[in-house]
Amino acid sequence: MPNKSENLRDMIYWQYANLIAQSAGMEKNYPFIIKKLNQLKKGEITWSSTTREYRLEFINPNTCIYCGGEKDLQIEHMIPRSKGGKDHPDNLVRVCSTCNQSKSNKGLYEYFGYQNRDKIPRIAEGKYLKLLYNELESRGLLMTHQTDIEILCQRCTLQQKCPVLKELNIYCLEGVL
Repeated sequence: MPNKSENLRDMIYWQYANLIAQSAGMEKNYPFIIKKLNQLKKGEITWSSTTREYRLEFINPNTCIYCGGEKDLQIEHMIPRSKGGKDHPDNLVRVCSTCNQSKSNKGLYEYFGYQNRDKIPRIAEGKYLKLLYNELESRGLLMTHQTDIEILCQRCTLQQKCPVLKELNIYCLEGVL
């Protein structure tokens, strides 16, 4: 079932509702996902604090958060500094040198690719969605509506890679950073 989000905030909530479903063993259960999406939108549930991701990360502290590798671990900025990412613990993760070099200054969705948007490791995507929410909110873009897609597309750095031009999708979340 495709996501038909009305704005960037709802796009983030949709992705997070999918993570909730995965954690509950209910992936691809669209009624469950829609229920969680609506609960997030209404404020009936909230996403976990970043403390949860920190705890999950430290269960396997010597593991790349992206691929699970255990060699040559480095610190990586999920939102690259070149795109406004901050030197803050919420924006930093441990990754292997191979993932760090291949991700370079890409956002998480660009790095994994549109086709793999549902295969991003849960801890990484959970942290990333919270970062995107805060960054888009601080830039006044969080409530950008589907009707403003032309404006978003003009600002987007990922137009060349976008599989669904003129429609809100995950690339809209990071292509305007």
